[in-house]
Amino acid sequence: MRRPLTFAVTMLIILLFNLAAYAGVPSDTVQANVNKVLDVLRDPKLKGESAKEIKKKKLRAIYEQMFDDVELGKRTLARNWNRLSVAQRQEFVILFRQVLEKAYIDRILAYTNEKIVYERETMVSGTLAEVQTKVITSSKEIPITYKVILKDGSWKVYDVNVENVSLVLNYRTQFSDILEKNKPEQLLEILRKKVKGQ
Repeated sequence: MRRPLTFAVTMLIILLFNLAAYAGVPSDTVQANVNKVLDVLRDPKLKGESAKEIKKKKLRAIYEQMFDDVELGKRTLARNWNRLSVAQRQEFVILFRQVLEKAYIDRILAYTNEKIVYERETMVSGTLAEVQTKVITSSKEIPITYKVILKDGSWKVYDVNVENVSLVLNYRTQFSDILEKNKPEQLLEILRKKVKGQ
């Protein structure tokens, strides 16, 4: 009597292990969004300087689908998030997105058909996961980990680690230093000036 039961339990464990090892919805979502970005960057109709603004517009739309701006902002400001009023939080989220675009858009647009490998997915909890990828260039491999959160039935990115450097932690340090000596309005003014290129 025990053998069939033992066999069934063993098969169940193997099945669960295989399901855990399989790259699930978080990985699929990240890959689908990254592929959309690559489609824009590889589009032969969008080559040259004249198409740069069209590319940026298309990439902004993908960013909005891919990232959770509010979660990114909250985690970046950490405990300082509660110091901002509702209106200040809304402005911060918009300004921070614009600052990130100014900082990273040229690097993204400089993509030249490097290979992207999706390595593994780790479920941190029922609503948090990490998707580990690697960009392979002619001279090196660059590990990139997307941290994603499940909200309203969709997986959204709230942090990106590039070569083990967290986007959230990098900016958290900068913003904490500013808010240690200044009020939230001063931080917003600094970000407004950055966006304007001042």
